[in-house]
Amino acid sequence: MPSKRRLRWVALPLGTAAAVLLAGCTPTQLHGFLPGFEDPSAAPATNRTEMVSGLWVNSWIVLLVVGLITWGLMLWAMVAYRRRKGQTGLPVQLRYNMPIEIFYTIIPVILVAGMFAFTARDQTILETQDQNPDVSVVAIGKQWSWDFQYNGQAADDSDAVWTMGTQAEPDKNGNVDQDALPTLYLPVDKSVRIDLESRDVAHSFWIIDFLYKKDLYIGRDNSWSFTPTREGTYQGKCAELCGEYHSAMLFRVKVVSEADYQQHLQELRDAGNTGDITDRYDRLSNEPGTGASSEGKN
Repeated sequence: MPSKRRLRWVALPLGTAAAVLLAGCTPTQLHGFLPGFEDPSAAPATNRTEMVSGLWVNSWIVLLVVGLITWGLMLWAMVAYRRRKGQTGLPVQLRYNMPIEIFYTIIPVILVAGMFAFTARDQTILETQDQNPDVSVVAIGKQWSWDFQYNGQAADDSDAVWTMGTQAEPDKNGNVDQDALPTLYLPVDKSVRIDLESRDVAHSFWIIDFLYKKDLYIGRDNSWSFTPTREGTYQGKCAELCGEYHSAMLFRVKVVSEADYQQHLQELRDAGNTGDITDRYDRLSNEPGTGASSEGKN
């Protein structure tokens, strides 16, 4: 009984302190300092961001607990088995204790297996592609910008519309004109599937606040399915070193209402940006200093 009482008296202040600390955390801190959670009243950027942040935060909590136990045992061993007054020579260097040996072999295996299981579970959900999305988009990476094609119903993409982007060109102060960046429009609360293609080398499509990125390869197309759940403008970039102007391979994502999304598509039709984008692609139009072509307006 005395030992249990002592444990309760220790656990109570520790639990209280933990609750107070967590209550004082900002949304950014509670989500592991990941981007996209700065506004406590705002919804998650997509239907998958909470899953990603949850896996991230819980993994760090487990690792922190393991670390604290490990550091505590190390400090305890340093104190409990320190050299006593009058002792000489070295302590016994090898001494086997089978229960302890089994313990520190099995526990790491359980931890690794558990983290693998949770990661595999979430990754399976994240990598499941929507076969009948509300919106189907093709995002095409190229040195060093992005093209976006909004697919229609026709199998030959004759009713598709598109935009062609040119790379970001910072001014003498290093500032980038955000309005000149390639911009992907998506309707809020509609299921989206983005098919990812590369025109040249390996790239990586990364929308920062969406907490996910996918690689683009020649000869292998990737896809990403999700539902945007919060209107706003989000920053994107290439996350794979792809050449000299990799840092200028920037884009934006605008999550808008269905009406604004349809209006954007109509503007592209009115501008003549229709059909399969591959038929209109000219790699030289993306050379640094050439500026945006008439087809590259967003």
